[in-house]
Amino acid sequence: MRFDKLDVNAVLGADDSMSRIRRQVRPHVMTTETPRNLPRSIGAFFAGLAVNFIGATAIDAILHATGVFPPFEKTVTEMTDELYVLALSYRLFFGVAGSALTAKLAPRRPMKHALFLGGVGTVLSITGAIAMWQLGHNWYPILLAVSALPCSWLGGRFVTDSKLS
Repeated sequence: MRFDKLDVNAVLGADDSMSRIRRQVRPHVMTTETPRNLPRSIGAFFAGLAVNFIGATAIDAILHATGVFPPFEKTVTEMTDELYVLALSYRLFFGVAGSALTAKLAPRRPMKHALFLGGVGTVLSITGAIAMWQLGHNWYPILLAVSALPCSWLGGRFVTDSKLS
């Protein structure tokens, strides 16, 4: 037996099973980060999207039914800039609320989930702006597209800040 390459386990008669276990431990398994959960991430995304879509659509319907907004068939021709500002204001609110819900339900990385929702909102707003461009009031869909990511960031920030305190 050479002493320069002494096997401590062999000398002490220790079982080699512990050294095998130590070699199998992976550093990333030892972290406290929540494991990925794709179904829960998808559910968080769709929950935030639903809050945004259903909330804004419900307020639209209420404002149309009460006569604040013109009837649906005349919306494009009779909506004024002031009414579009009103519509933008509650859409901004629901953008923040939907992103906050997405971040709250996210299994990990809540801000990433919220910003992903904002990215989808930006793409949908740009698509709507292109499709409806010839109808006028072009500032409205542009502001929807530009505000989607900041609203998502704010919603995610509400949740991440509340987790810190």
